[in-house]
Amino acid sequence: MSAPLTADETLATEPTQRPTRTRHVVLWMTVLAYLITYMDRVVISTAAPSIQEEFGFSLVTMGWIFASFQIAYALFQIPGGWLGDRFGPRRALTGVVLWWSMFTAATALTWSAGSMMVSRFLFGMGEAGAFPIATRSLSRWTLPGERGWAQGLTHAGARLGGAITPVFVALLIVSFGWRMPFVAFALIGVAWAGLWFWFYRDTPREHRSVNAAELALIEGELGQGKPRSSVPWRKLLAQPQLWTLSAMYFCYAYCINIFLTWFPKYLHDARGYDLAMMGLFASMPLMAGVVGDLAGGWSSDRLVKRGAGLKMARRVVAIVGFLIAAAMIPLAASIEAPIASILCFCVALFGLELTVGVSWAVTLDIGGEYAGSVSAVMNTLGNIGAAIAAAVTGYIVSASGWFAAFAVLAVLCLIAAALFLRIDASRPLYVEGHPAP
Repeated sequence: MSAPLTADETLATEPTQRPTRTRHVVLWMTVLAYLITYMDRVVISTAAPSIQEEFGFSLVTMGWIFASFQIAYALFQIPGGWLGDRFGPRRALTGVVLWWSMFTAATALTWSAGSMMVSRFLFGMGEAGAFPIATRSLSRWTLPGERGWAQGLTHAGARLGGAITPVFVALLIVSFGWRMPFVAFALIGVAWAGLWFWFYRDTPREHRSVNAAELALIEGELGQGKPRSSVPWRKLLAQPQLWTLSAMYFCYAYCINIFLTWFPKYLHDARGYDLAMMGLFASMPLMAGVVGDLAGGWSSDRLVKRGAGLKMARRVVAIVGFLIAAAMIPLAASIEAPIASILCFCVALFGLELTVGVSWAVTLDIGGEYAGSVSAVMNTLGNIGAAIAAAVTGYIVSASGWFAAFAVLAVLCLIAAALFLRIDASRPLYVEGHPAP
């Protein structure tokens, strides 16, 4: 690999030189990081029936174990985003992945509800930084016309992690017990952290694999970018659009968290599936979500390239997705035929996930150099919603049954669709040192 390029070498780029694709390697490494985050967080969902059997935990107790992760995940979003903006994604993301991998493994050593809650809380502290820091890592590498696809692809990786994990966890539990999967998946995170620190650089100009043509391509659209020592929190938080975006994501995160935490339990209790079938059917809607992630980001970017503008390109895809989910979730929960119900849940998750790549693309569109901090605020409110979902669902199911729990999701999807009507991705929050008008 050659030495980093100087400014003079960049200007002297030959027109015929083909750009390298280091930015695409960075994107795929970020996809892998997203996949690992969801692999680690959904292990406990598949293991929940085995954990309950060993310890005798009630449905409400399991809800608070789930919620302990979400509470920490919500509380530490902004500190995590600040880490990425202040110290750079290379060091910050390496550190948080090592942290959460340690506490993924530590879950296998727990002996009571209290110890499990503490372990899951500390695990959530680490994972809280993942998405904000990763978003910051892409902000200096991803071209504006590729942002929807990039965010759709990364979140597809997350859903793929959530989709494939139940099957492998079920197999590991059958062979080795419920503790083994936590250790096995922790080791994957440690390996990724080493690879990231070795390969990634905080700006394209620092990376030895970026040639002059690729650097000119990136900096021609994004500028060189300068490290910033402080985030203009007061000015960012004064922008109503940031709170509209965050309220929308509250609704989304409440909904998706049901499928990441409670859905295997629903299949076991309400549908009567054994461990193996539960793992399979819990994976299917999340696999449909993977397709939705890819389709949402791709469709939004296609609309941008066809001249629809960022405002409409982001808005149309997200609203359609939320409306599909709002229609299909109660239908899926009310159908008695198991296969038909799962298929409806698949369509619902496809619609719900059409929205997520678009939502995170908006944080890049309006956040710019502060995309990590903007996404942290959005994800904080989102994970407050997810924490509420984890905790209250046990109470809702105990009092009113599973259909009532799913009906809440349909209402929240309608609210999210209405909120997206007020989001304008073409209006940055902070431009050239001044808040957006």
